[in-house]
Amino acid sequence: MTGPISLEKNSATLVEQVMAVVRKQIASRATAPGVKLPSIRGLARKLNVSKSTVVDAYDRLVAEGAIQSRPGSGFYIAGHLPPFSLSESGPRLDRDVDPVWMTRRSLDAAENLLKPGCGWLPASWMPEADIRRALRLLARDDSTNLTDYGTPHGLPALRQLLSRRLADREIEAPPHQIMLTESGTQAIDLLCRFFLEPGNTVLVDDPCYFNFHALLRAHRANVVSVAYTRSGPDLALFEQALADHSPRLYITNSALHNPTGATLSPAIAHRVLKLAEHYDLIIVEDDIFADFERQPAPRLAAFDGLDRVIHIGSFSKTLSAAVRCGFIATRADWIEEIVDLKLATAFGGGAFSADLVLALLKDGTYRKHVGGLRSRLAESMGRVGERLKRIGLDPWIEPDAGMFLWCRLPAGVDAADMARSAIAEGIVLAPGNAFSPTRGFGGYMRFNVAQCSDPGLFPVLERAMHTTAKTSQRTRA
Repeated sequence: MTGPISLEKNSATLVEQVMAVVRKQIASRATAPGVKLPSIRGLARKLNVSKSTVVDAYDRLVAEGAIQSRPGSGFYIAGHLPPFSLSESGPRLDRDVDPVWMTRRSLDAAENLLKPGCGWLPASWMPEADIRRALRLLARDDSTNLTDYGTPHGLPALRQLLSRRLADREIEAPPHQIMLTESGTQAIDLLCRFFLEPGNTVLVDDPCYFNFHALLRAHRANVVSVAYTRSGPDLALFEQALADHSPRLYITNSALHNPTGATLSPAIAHRVLKLAEHYDLIIVEDDIFADFERQPAPRLAAFDGLDRVIHIGSFSKTLSAAVRCGFIATRADWIEEIVDLKLATAFGGGAFSADLVLALLKDGTYRKHVGGLRSRLAESMGRVGERLKRIGLDPWIEPDAGMFLWCRLPAGVDAADMARSAIAEGIVLAPGNAFSPTRGFGGYMRFNVAQCSDPGLFPVLERAMHTTAKTSQRTRA
């Protein structure tokens, strides 16, 4: 049994808690069939319980068939593992701050629920009429691929256009170094498959986009986080993490960082790249919010020339979550292997989605739509920020663009408790610890300003804060 293990304090008996520790290691694939478990004495010492407690736990697990007893040798993981459990692969989280549960709750939410905690724009902000028009035109065009698989790299004309768009941000990526994906999430998943072995370390920001946590757990990666500042990762902690943990990857947003809205400064970008070179670190730059920017910020891929930085993007946030189209831009020697991996795991790409995105990019629809989004988001950012300040929520920074405000709650207000109170009134929030591998942001909340237009939201937030604060005071008393 490898990795740190400890009991989770709850109402279960000590025997049940020890059994839960072993089951969690098995379910998360931290151990393999046939691997020997710690001795009774060794596990008792690690968990600070009696030997008789471990004996009882092991006996019950043998009866369940989860482990095997070999007289004179010890206890071993049984020959067949249960299906992989994502929820058991990391620390047990309150459902209100569990990233996967938050995503499910937001996607399952009824239309009448308010979702200031979700990470996408309202449907009414998207160019639905233009998308329908483009669909009709594509359907009448005999050259449109309606039935066959796409090419391995993805639609050549779209990759050519993406290459020109990246050049506008000073990222030199010729079309043959770009591969289309179904989404930004699929892009990261393919890169994790390409670079990682179970147990490899991956560096992320603290806080960071919460689905990074779940995706990395699914790849059995060891996640290490570094505090994120208003201009990028804390460099001293970043270098220390590289020296201590030798991570294989660093996954980050250079601009319009999720959830903070911060932007990487040129000075920190150069230092990050120097450290990456020294410690042989590969950087995945997730740039799905790029088109929300009014003025392009520095990109690691531009400074690096796609040497050890891999640049990804998608159109899910800016155009349509239903039209699945993203991309990876990386070194020529890597892209071919990643294309093979895409074919092995998904076979083909979304040819029709690529045709649709290309049509909307070429006819000017996307440019006009995004220009309107920037103006609308800027207005919402100012208005929502002021309303949040009035009820005692303090934005960490005032971002230059984008949709997120990362807010500090009043003293004594726990974000998870506030989320529980708000959901009872039909509002889905995003508490800070959902974004934090260290769970160090219990006093923060992420707000999507585009989802905060309903005037009924703010009285509910105020009530939820007061309810949470009173409960906290009673608990302390």
